[in-house]
Amino acid sequence: MPGLLEKRRDDREEGEIPTAGMADIAFLLLIFFLLVTTINVDTGIGMTLPPKLEDQEPPPVKERNLFNILVNSQGELLVEDEPANIGQLRQRVKAHVTNFGEEPDLSVSPDDAVISIKTDAQTPYDTYIQVLDEVWMAYREIWDQIARTGQTPQGDQVLDQTYDSYEAYRSTLEPQEENLIREAFKAQISIAEPDTGD
Repeated sequence: MPGLLEKRRDDREEGEIPTAGMADIAFLLLIFFLLVTTINVDTGIGMTLPPKLEDQEPPPVKERNLFNILVNSQGELLVEDEPANIGQLRQRVKAHVTNFGEEPDLSVSPDDAVISIKTDAQTPYDTYIQVLDEVWMAYREIWDQIARTGQTPQGDQVLDQTYDSYEAYRSTLEPQEENLIREAFKAQISIAEPDTGD
């Protein structure tokens, strides 16, 4: 009897899992993940730079209207030849731009004010971005104020109605429509070529 049971067990086929469709499933999963996966691509800073002047000197700027920001290779700031930190930058830019000729060391008017940013070739990228952001945020705060009041800091009427913020005003503009706030209070930022140390 024991021999018969052993023989029966030997005659049984081993249980198998069908794997014929596994290659198809793996291939379909591979295609699916290739199609739906997004790869982050660094796009850089969106800036439109003017064309390079050919054998032409840039227009003269009075020293009073120029606000100099220098960033060295260690990421340290020198603002108007004085050491400063990034946290002070926004208010100093706003004070320079909205001076309207009151302080003798600051700009004559917003139209004449130029913010100059100069870096070193070894300046940390994140420091450069923070400096640039603070300068733009100074202008954004001024534009916000114009959107909320409808007029420039000097009192010139720009808008027929007021908005909650500059972004709210911008969202109402058509693609080709002129931005009255930016036309009335232009941002003039000069980004000089970095020192390469040659």
